[in-house]
Amino acid sequence: MFDKNKFKYYVAVRNKTLGDVAEYLGVSNSTLTRKINGESDFYRSEIQGVAALLSLSQEQVSEIFFN
Repeated sequence: MFDKNKFKYYVAVRNKTLGDVAEYLGVSNSTLTRKINGESDFYRSEIQGVAALLSLSQEQVSEIFFN
């Protein structure tokens, strides 16, 4: 289960914006919002992109996307 709060926490801690994440992933802001709100799923490549952009460990990725 996606953890919206942890996702937003790591975005803020890394001094990024949701717009930065959307741009990095090559999706629109509205598409990212739908993914964050659970209306659409993150693709594996997008999860890997978020991990790279935010310098997340495997444990942090698991906490955000799979708990």
